[in-house]
Formats: sequence, C-alpha cells, structure tokens
Amino acid sequence: MKRETIYKRYEPSFTPKEKNSPSYWFVFNSDKLLINTENDFKIPFTENLNDFSLSPLREQYLGTLEGHPCYTAEVAPGTTAPDDMTFEDLRSIYEVLDEDIYLVAGRAIQVINWDKNHQFCGKCGAPTVTSEHEMSKICPECGFTSFTRLSPAVITAIVKDDKILLAKHSYGLKRYSLIAGFVEAGETLEEGVKREIAEEVGLKVKNIQYFGSQPWPFPHSLMVGFTAEYESGEINVDGNEITDAKWFDADEVPRMSSMISIASELIEWFVENYSD
Repeated sequence: MKRETIYKRYEPSFTPKEKNSPSYWFVFNSDKLLINTENDFKIPFTENLNDFSLSPLREQYLGTLEGHPCYTAEVAPGTTAPDDMTFEDLRSIYEVLDEDIYLVAGRAIQVINWDKNHQFCGKCGAPTVTSEHEMSKICPECGFTSFTRLSPAVITAIVKDDKILLAKHSYGLKRYSLIAGFVEAGETLEEGVKREIAEEVGLKVKNIQYFGSQPWPFPHSLMVGFTAEYESGEINVDGNEITDAKWFDADEVPRMSSMISIASELIEWFVENYSD
C-alpha cells in the first residue's frame, strides 16, 4: 500500500519563524545524522542547539512538522555527539525513525549539502547569498542563481511469466533488488527505463507503466517507479553495476521489513498481483 503524503504533517517553508519554541533539529556530521535515543522521534528537540553544546557551521530552516519548526544543520567533522546521542548513517536507520521524520531527514541532508556546496558562484566564483524569497543561492556579482539539485532516476519491476526480475548490485547491501539508474540528458523517463535495463541485464521490455515516485536522498534523487513486461533477450549482467540477476516467483521474493522505499512498494505490488 502506498504511503500517504508527508504534507499531512509537514509544511515546507524557507522563511524561518522566531526561535521561541522547541524545534526538530536534523544535525549532520559528515552526512551522518544525530540521533537522540531519549526522544520518541529520535531527533533532538530543543529551542537552541547550544542546549546540547553544539555549534553549527551552517543551518537552514525547513518548515514545520506537526506545527513544530524544523531546522537542518551541519557541525564540524569530528564533533563528538552529546550524551545519549550518536551520529548514524542515514541509510542504516530507516527502520529506526518515524517515516515522516525519515523523509524530512532526507530533505534535510540535501538542503544542508546544497548550502555547503554553493557558498560560491559556480559561474564567476563570487560569494553567494541565500535568497529571502525562495530556496536558492544568488550571486550578487553576476546574478547567477543556484537551486537545490535534483537528479531523476528510474526503478522498474520487470515481470515475465508471473516472475519478477531481481538483480544483485555491486554496491550497497549486495542483496537482490530492482533495476534502477539515473536518467540521462535528452531522454524521457521511459527511455531511461529501456536503456538501464538493456545496459545492466541485456533485456528488452514493453508496456512500461508509471507506478509512483519517491524522494531519495542518496545523494539527491527523485526515484520514479515503473512496471514493465519482458519482451525479449537473455539475462546478461554487465559485471560492473550488476553481478547477478534472475527471475523470482512471488513466494521466492526477498521481502523488505520496511515499506519506506519505492522498491519495497513495487515488490509488494508484484506479490499481491502474482501470488497463487
């Protein structure tokens, strides 16, 4: 079942309010998120990070979650976590955090990295300033504007004779999952689906249908999900990104314990529609 929109609880904004109430703080140290084990939401909840003896290098306002302000911040590499807290890799804690907290954390890491990486104009090199009207960096010298970066990617459930194709990737958790990849300049989403599948496993597909989308902060992606039918070809993995691939029956599919990713939603779709 697809999740409800995060906007039922979260209201994005780039215009901060006065810091006169407790806020959620998404604090990153070299891309690792600060987790508060004493808080039900696992995120530091305070008016000011000085309460935890933390001095951020930079911070950005994110909006409100259930009426509470949200901020993202970066501390210097090597900063020690306060008592009862720890810095954790965002990929490893998606089963620990509330789903909406995790999704805001995904936005938070992308915004703080955008802030860090756009301190200077990419066109003329002058220091930039943050816009007061939108989430962008403006060069006061040449006027060049830099927005938060978004890289579209496609992920596809390929079905043949009531079986789904799953592949083992050379990176990450090395478990069987769906074929995915970034869309290249000049191609449609559907063309990206066809090219990625042909490149990685040597197959042709047809009847490509849109399934859904999901923000994915690794590093700044919009994952667009599709279903497709096998058309022709034999499995021939590229040996680079994909080390193995094979067809799975519905009762053989490795299930994911969390439904937070669109990959797990696509796999559940297959199980629900192709089980005996």
